[in-house]
Amino acid sequence: MKRSLLFFFLTITLAANSQLPDHVYKSNIRSIRLHKAGDPYSYPILRLNSVDDLDLYFDDLDGDIKYYYYTFHLCNADWSPNTELRPFDYLKGFLSNRISTYRNSSIAFVKYTNYYVRLPDRNCSPTKSGNYLLKVFLDSDTSKIVFTKRLLVLDVRSSITGSVMQPYSGTLFRTHQKLQVGVNLNPELNVFNQQDVKVVLLQNYAWPTAVYLERPTIFRGNYFEYTDERTNSFPAGKEWRWIDLRSIRLMSDRMQRIDKQPTRTDVYIKPDNERKQQIYYYYRDMNGFYSIETTDNVNPFWQSDYVYTHFTFFPPGNQQYPERDIYLYGEFTNYATDENSRMDFNVEKGAYEKTLLLKQGVYDYSYVTVPVKRSDEPPSFDNTEGNYPSTENVYLVLVYYRPFGGRSDELIGFAKLNSLLARP
Repeated sequence: MKRSLLFFFLTITLAANSQLPDHVYKSNIRSIRLHKAGDPYSYPILRLNSVDDLDLYFDDLDGDIKYYYYTFHLCNADWSPNTELRPFDYLKGFLSNRISTYRNSSIAFVKYTNYYVRLPDRNCSPTKSGNYLLKVFLDSDTSKIVFTKRLLVLDVRSSITGSVMQPYSGTLFRTHQKLQVGVNLNPELNVFNQQDVKVVLLQNYAWPTAVYLERPTIFRGNYFEYTDERTNSFPAGKEWRWIDLRSIRLMSDRMQRIDKQPTRTDVYIKPDNERKQQIYYYYRDMNGFYSIETTDNVNPFWQSDYVYTHFTFFPPGNQQYPERDIYLYGEFTNYATDENSRMDFNVEKGAYEKTLLLKQGVYDYSYVTVPVKRSDEPPSFDNTEGNYPSTENVYLVLVYYRPFGGRSDELIGFAKLNSLLARP
């Protein structure tokens, strides 16, 4: 028994070093949703030692029954694996649990199996605050990793104040939004230097564009203030585009046509164009999220269908952007700029095209560009969407604390700001 536990621990430790956050390793896995129980529009965050729950759903397009398991791996504030603590130091109960609730699809043309689990289970739950990587794997073998998802565990030991403003800089005033953040740590926390505290800023839940703040503008005892607009500013973008796939019987306003065949359904979205020269106007969106739902009078989890969704983007003059690739951007692509989201340029049509297999629901998306030879550069709205400082965006402020001699970054503060509501 001891030898098997040791082998399992070593397998987890070795596998953790090569796994990416929010990444799908198997092409048959689709529609992964992780959110607060009963709230599909929420971010996955748990309060330590509380009754908070998360719902995890995903589909396996193979349509058979498999033995899926999950575990949690503690990460540092920058999502690098924590190698200083063992799983037994931050997990209570078993190191992994099987996902035992599943159901085969019915009615749908595309066959799949829908899996569901409520987290954390009393047999496997985190005992420390911080960043956690939820890892799902096959057959209780952590080397058969299927996908990973980020989640946060919060132990509130600070208070956060914040506001969203237009920057003062002339180069940022018309295109960016600036965050001013103040953090008050609880008196029992002993802060020896500024590096004990890290603050992370997220725009619209997207980690690829997160800002990590390690040096406050003002540091006084247990009070930290961050106001430097050179680091605290984000391109504002514009309201997200959307496609409503809740019905494949009737066309929604963004559909151009629906092609139904005996074994599949194709939906063609009305062609999109560059918006940076268009006048800004506000409308309600989901800030990049997507939701699985249907208006076709069926259960959205195991009866709704998958649709081949065709996106088309016409650049100015029908000419390809020089030295830049264009990507579909949003939660449904994990905010990633990779082959799964990169659009192909059709020379004959003078348009960028991409086809994705999407489950019925509502999807927010934007188009972003990245230099071809510098794929590690943050995605940009400059060419495709434009930036307008009055855009409605949501921001998350995360506060991490690692005491002197500590071995992990503890998440001790969380705040949510809205650019329309959090203005001075």
